[in-house]
Amino acid sequence: MSTPSNRTTWAAWTDSEPLECVAVHPEIPNAATFSFRASSGALFDFDPGQFLTLEIPAPDGTVHRTYTISSSPSRPRSINITAKAQDDSIGTRWMLDNLKPGMRLKATGPAGTFTTVRSTADKFLFLAAGSGVTPMMSMTTCLWDEGRPLDIVFINCAHRPSELLFRQSLEHLARRSSGLDLKFVIKEPDPYHPWTGYQGRLNQVMLGQIAPDYLEREVYCCGPEPFMRAMREALAGLGYNMDGYHQESFGAPLSLGDKEKPFEDTSPSDDVAAEVYFEKKNTRQICAQTDTILSAAKSAGISIPTGCTFGLCGTCKVKKTSGKVHMVHSGGITEQDIAAGYILACCSNPIGKVSVDL
Repeated sequence: MSTPSNRTTWAAWTDSEPLECVAVHPEIPNAATFSFRASSGALFDFDPGQFLTLEIPAPDGTVHRTYTISSSPSRPRSINITAKAQDDSIGTRWMLDNLKPGMRLKATGPAGTFTTVRSTADKFLFLAAGSGVTPMMSMTTCLWDEGRPLDIVFINCAHRPSELLFRQSLEHLARRSSGLDLKFVIKEPDPYHPWTGYQGRLNQVMLGQIAPDYLEREVYCCGPEPFMRAMREALAGLGYNMDGYHQESFGAPLSLGDKEKPFEDTSPSDDVAAEVYFEKKNTRQICAQTDTILSAAKSAGISIPTGCTFGLCGTCKVKKTSGKVHMVHSGGITEQDIAAGYILACCSNPIGKVSVDL
C-alpha cells in the first residue's frame, strides 16, 4: 500500500530574494556567525569556499561587503557567513552592532572559484589565518558530510588562542575523523593561559614538521596578504609545484600561481585617451586607458555598486554595449557573462570609445 508523500519540490535560492537573518552566534571578540534563510523556503546551492556580497545599510550610506560562506552546501536550508570587524570596519561593524534575527539583507552571489569541488586530489593542506579560515571550514564540513575519506592537514593561525575562529568546531570534527590532522599556530599566548602548541610565525620549518608530505598535497591558502605571500615563498623555497597551490583573498593582487585573463589582447596605455559613454545618463567621460570604468563613472558622478574592487566579488558587473575593454578579473564573472557582453567595472580599462548600459 503506497503512502502519500508530504515532500515538497524545493527551488534553489537566487539573489533576487533577500536573505532573512535567523540567528547570530558570537565566535571570538569582534566576530560572529550570521545565519540566514530564504523566506520562500528555497534551498541554497553553492560550492564550498564561495562567497556572497551583502548590501549593508551603514549609517553613512549603503556599502557592499564580500564575505565567504562558512557553512556547507551539504546543509542547504540555511547559509552562514562569519565576519570579523577590524578597527576601520564599517559594514561588519554595523552587522555586529545591529543585525538581528528577522532583519533582511540583499545579497549577490554566490560566486568565486576558490573551492575543492573540481579538485581530483586525495590529500589536502589547508593554510588559514584569521578569518581566512571560513572557506576552509566550509570545504572541510562538505568533505565530511559527503562521506569521503578525509586526508587533510589543517593549519589554523591567529594572533592569540582566544582569536582562533572555529577552534571548537574544528576540534569536534577532528575527534570524529582520524583523517583531519588539525594544528593551531599562534604568535603569542593569552595572559594567564599557557599555550603548549606551535608558537611564532608559520614558516618552512613548521610546515615541514606539521606536514612532512606537503609535496603530495594540494594546497589551499587564505588569510591576509602578508600571510599568503609568506606561504607562497615558503612552499616555493621547499620545491613545491605551485600548480597545486590555490589562494583566496578579497584584497590581494595577482601573484604567484595566479593567471591573468585579459578580456582583449590590447593592453591599456597611460598616455592614450579613452572615452566612456554612460547611455542611460547620457554622459560622456574622457579618461586614460589605464583608468577603469568604475573610476570613470565616479569622475562623472555616477554610482556603481562595488565590493572587492579587484574583480572577485562580481558586484560591479555592467553591460558593455559597444567598444573594447581590457579586463583582468579574479573569478568574479563567468565566461557566459563575458560572451553576453558583461564586464566588471572595477577591473575593466576602456580601449578607445566604450559604451555601457548605465
